[in-house]
Amino acid sequence: MPLVDKPLAELKKYEGRNPRPADFDAFWDQSLAEMKSIDPQVELVPADFQTPAVECLHMYWTGVGGARVHAKLLRPRQAPAAPQPAVVIFHGYSGSSGDWHDKLAYANLGYTVAALDCRGQAGRSHDVGGTPGNTLRGHIIRGLDGAPQGLLFRQIFLDTAQMAGIVMQMSTVDETRVGAMGGSQGGGLTLACAALEPRIAQAAATFPFLSDYRRVWEMDLAKDAYHELREYFRWFDPQHKREDEVFEKLGYIDVQHLAPRIRAEVLFGTGLMDTICPPSSQFAAYNKIVSAKHMELYPDFGHEGLPGHGDRVFQFMMRLQDAETDAAAQAPAGAAVI
Repeated sequence: MPLVDKPLAELKKYEGRNPRPADFDAFWDQSLAEMKSIDPQVELVPADFQTPAVECLHMYWTGVGGARVHAKLLRPRQAPAAPQPAVVIFHGYSGSSGDWHDKLAYANLGYTVAALDCRGQAGRSHDVGGTPGNTLRGHIIRGLDGAPQGLLFRQIFLDTAQMAGIVMQMSTVDETRVGAMGGSQGGGLTLACAALEPRIAQAAATFPFLSDYRRVWEMDLAKDAYHELREYFRWFDPQHKREDEVFEKLGYIDVQHLAPRIRAEVLFGTGLMDTICPPSSQFAAYNKIVSAKHMELYPDFGHEGLPGHGDRVFQFMMRLQDAETDAAAQAPAGAAVI
């Protein structure tokens, strides 16, 4: 089998290269406390797009730092007799929550659906800024020259958990049957959401981004989605005198270090030819998950559509319909599973 990374036997044991800050758990406990102290002031605005069976709304709330954050919210028009499942959805890097129509499959089955717009990307959420250093591009390195509390992805990670909590509080939603899903950046945010909101029951992360930055750097893959790592060193540390400090600070927003907090059942989708989010960076997070998990492998695919995987994610989330779903149930049949 062609390789762009470690052999599969080594990937299954790989524990990551990026350092974990000594105060990592305290940092995130304090960050969650800050988030929970905020009155989100949720506002629902009807969207122009509507269907006979599904109500479509723009949902706004106040996140950490005072930003107004936006998500698309879809819910059945007819109130259910009992609370029903929900899914929260996260998009790829630089994108947005997308169109309404592709979320209707869940909403038409009675699910509440919330799709986040990440701050400062292509959607409606606000990026309030306020940190020193680069703001031209590069959300990974936004805030890297200040205290770690100013890292932009800290705020976005907290937005995922805050949105999930808002959805869980809705009277039509069963807080024990909420799933999270996304690919690339959305896959990384799915893991962050499940880690910071442990009531998430199921999480489907497809080739997750935002993991094991030092490994990406050492593989000379600081390009494409990770190109800003190279730009940062070229602009602000051209002799790499602060390299260890930089990667340790990035450790606060490395999803592999959040992975042990996850209590959800997790489904991964990974292409072994991925040169955008290399397999080892994905396995670094996967191998640290201690809850029920399984991974669908696509040996000949990279960071691209994985045939049949969207259907597998949908079937995985359909299990939320059954309140008695066994978290250790068999993985769906299909591609190679580990």
